[in-house]
Amino acid sequence: MRYYVNRNSQPNGDHEVHTYTCTHGPADHNREYLGEFSGCALAVREAKRTYRTANGCYYCSNACHTS
Repeated sequence: MRYYVNRNSQPNGDHEVHTYTCTHGPADHNREYLGEFSGCALAVREAKRTYRTANGCYYCSNACHTS
C-alpha cells in the first residue's frame, strides 16, 4: 500500500499518516509521499524520521492511531 503523511499538523500536533485511498487524507499539495509499505507501522516509522509526532489516521491506519 502507498502511504502519505500530512505536512500540516492536526490541532494536537500530530502529522497523520494516510493510505493513498483514504477519503480523509490531505489535499495533494499538503501530502508528502512516504513510500509503499506492508502496513501502517512501517509507514509511521518512516514519517517519524521527519515528523516526530507522526500518527496513523483513525480511518485508514487505525492500528497505528493513538489518541
